[in-house]
Formats: sequence, C-alpha cells, structure tokens
Amino acid sequence: MYKIMKAEKLSANSYLMDVQAPRVAKHCLPGQFVIVKMDEKGERIPLTICDYDREAGTVTIVFQPVGASTSKFVHLSEGDAFRDFTGPLGCPSELLEESIEDLKAKKILFVGGGVGAAPIYPQVKWMHEQGVGVDVIIGAKTKDLLILEEEMKAVAENYYPCTDDGSYGYAGMVTGKMEELVKEGNRYDVCVIIGPMIMMKFGALTAKKLEIPQCIVSMNPIMVDGTGMCGACRVLVHEEVKFACVDGPEFDGYGVDFDSAMKRQQMYKDKEQRKLLALQEGDSHHGGCGQCGGDK
Repeated sequence: MYKIMKAEKLSANSYLMDVQAPRVAKHCLPGQFVIVKMDEKGERIPLTICDYDREAGTVTIVFQPVGASTSKFVHLSEGDAFRDFTGPLGCPSELLEESIEDLKAKKILFVGGGVGAAPIYPQVKWMHEQGVGVDVIIGAKTKDLLILEEEMKAVAENYYPCTDDGSYGYAGMVTGKMEELVKEGNRYDVCVIIGPMIMMKFGALTAKKLEIPQCIVSMNPIMVDGTGMCGACRVLVHEEVKFACVDGPEFDGYGVDFDSAMKRQQMYKDKEQRKLLALQEGDSHHGGCGQCGGDK
C-alpha cells in the first residue's frame, strides 16, 4: 500500500496528492509518469509525475476527476492509501539528455494548459536547479482554474499566466501570448507544450509559424494501460506508429498527427462517462434507459 501523505484541492477541478513511494521517488525524472490503482478492483490510471522528494520518499501527482476512478480519488484523504503506485514509466524529457552548457545556450519556452501545468513544473524546476532560465506560459479558462502558480513563479525566469475570459494575466489563448512574446523580440530555440490535445495541436502550429526550431509535446492524454499492451495510445509521428506510454510520452510536436490522436481519444469517452454515471447513481443505476449500456 502507498500512503497518501498530503491531499489538497488546487482548484475547482484539480487535486494534488503527495504519495509515499520511496522507490519511485528515488528513480523518477521529469517527463515520466506512474500508474495509480486505488484498490484491487480499481482501474489503472496513468498520471504524470508533478514533483518528487527523494529524501522524503514522496511523489506528487495532480489529477482531475473526469471518470469513475479519478472521481473516487477525490474522496481519499491524508492517511489513506493507494493499492498500487507503479513507476517510473515512460521516457524522461529529452532535454535532460543534453549538456547543461547546451541548455544554457538555448532559449526555452514552456507552454501549459490547465492541468498541463503539473507535468511542466518538474521540468522547469529541474532547469532552475541546473541554472537554466526558461520562460513559462500557463493558460486556463479563468483565474480560479490556474494551478501551481507560486511554485512556477519560484522556478521560472519569466512566468506568463493567461485566461480565456481575461480575468487574470494575458487575456486570451496561450497561442496569442506565444505570438506576442516573439513580436516583442524573443527568439526561442525550443518550445515544450503540454495540455489538452486541441491546445497542443494549435500550439505546435503556432510554434511552427513562429519558426521555433524544436517543438515537444506530451501525448499523456491518450494513454490508458500505460505499458504498451493495450495499444490504445498508438500515435503517428512523422507517419510512423509510436506508443505514447513506452516510446514517449513526449514526441516531436511537428510530426504528431493530432487529428488521428484526437479521434482515438474520443473512442473511450462514452465508456468513461457510462462508468461515471454508474458510480454517481449507485444502486439506482439499472440501465433501464437503454442509453448507457448498463442493461447489457
């Protein structure tokens, strides 16, 4: 069992937990993820590692309750435990493979959307610890949905919040802020974009238009099993089939076929919503409506 050392609500739809997992904390690196299972019958949930403390032996995860299993996570408190907490899985960020001197010579921009701030944070923190200054753009629909702001400000050279409704920071999409920064004279060598699939698609298109040489995206949103066995996370990168969980989760944003990836992601939405409905209705959920599949 993996004890929850801290459970915190970050925003209306985002939650943070510190989990006691010494082996994972000892070996994980920014960009990797874990598979979390609440109990023996629970669903396997892939979650990106948001932070880690090797000395304390803890790993930090951030999640949104979008399905039945993650909705159950919300009711866990400090002192409760997960049945399984497997990792680290996936490949670390490719930027970690470069020398510190090479990284310091580059201008790097991180762009996150919503809960995408969570997987961006450990990378920015790692850069900060190596003396590499980076710029960070984080977007959300409204100010109350922005997460990890103080943590990000502490490790980013420049932090730019964006809100769709204009309630805080830059008024508009993250792509608009990307364009504004370049128009102001900033020239970036690398752009790392993590967030909802549609946001990464248009973020990559914007980075290409701005002639940023390298673009990296995370395909964590399409992972299901997390081990490469189910094949659900197949993604075309430069017309070559890759698996997000074992070959990624990060890939060349200029080579990802986002349209096919979003179609694959949509395939699992109906089943996910049916399970959530069954959880919410409990014993009253008999499937008699003929619409949810519960009667089959």
